[in-house]
Amino acid sequence: MTTTRMNPSPDPSGDPCNWSESAYYWDLHLDAIREMFAPVTLALIEESGIGPGSRVLDVAGGTGEPSLTVAEHVGGNGTVVYTDPIAAMAQAARRHAGRFGADRIAHCQCPAESLPFPSNSFDAVVCRFGAMFFTDPVAGIGEMLRVTRPGGSVVVAVWHSSEINPSHNIVTRVLAKYVVESAPPDPDAPGAFRYAESGKLADVFRSARAEAVDQRLLAFDIHVPASVEGFWEIRSQLSDTLRTKLAELDGKSAERVAEEIKRAAREYVSNDGLRFPARVILVRGTA
Repeated sequence: MTTTRMNPSPDPSGDPCNWSESAYYWDLHLDAIREMFAPVTLALIEESGIGPGSRVLDVAGGTGEPSLTVAEHVGGNGTVVYTDPIAAMAQAARRHAGRFGADRIAHCQCPAESLPFPSNSFDAVVCRFGAMFFTDPVAGIGEMLRVTRPGGSVVVAVWHSSEINPSHNIVTRVLAKYVVESAPPDPDAPGAFRYAESGKLADVFRSARAEAVDQRLLAFDIHVPASVEGFWEIRSQLSDTLRTKLAELDGKSAERVAEEIKRAAREYVSNDGLRFPARVILVRGTA
């Protein structure tokens, strides 16, 4: 399959800038991100039945994962196509594919809601931490199903609630002491925990006419191969929302936030970095 390039699309979160700005940091920390979320990538591969010779589409693939790992599993006779709507993400993904010797990955800049591929093109479609930001979730899942062959799998990973994911929760708990939200967040707005409620994303799959929809909870450890200070650097840079909130604080308050979060993170220090218990929801449907 040849590489397709399309005009840049709006940021899927509704802000035309934040993912483009975040791409620099996701690019910078790709090696750590691959390690942190490797168990999720492997779960997507297992759930979707990806193996040697599979034709796989990776939707909202960021700076290159899980495409890079999927390419290792499909082998020389398989096909991997990466997509992301953000130009800077797609550019970084192309660069990392060359860096890891995965030149067979085709890269396409496009939104999930408008995939430029014929129907029945892929054996499996995967999406890791992207569906929470789809502009039109039913249309996005519907497109993923459309390009999947009959009986093939679409598998999506999203975060369970912040309360049981301490790598997120220790940050939000500290920030809440310094940043007063003007209104409670809209639970249906694009965001990391949009589908934290069990069954909510499964209902989107059903609305998109997926067959044999099921979900399971994936429990794993996020291994951050860094010191506490390194964790804070990664965590504070990857999230546009967090970067924005920190920028709104005065210098002393921002320093206190950083110190309090690093202090809370020390509970999770291990002999090879930090390990945070994590919970993710995997939803699977067939075309």
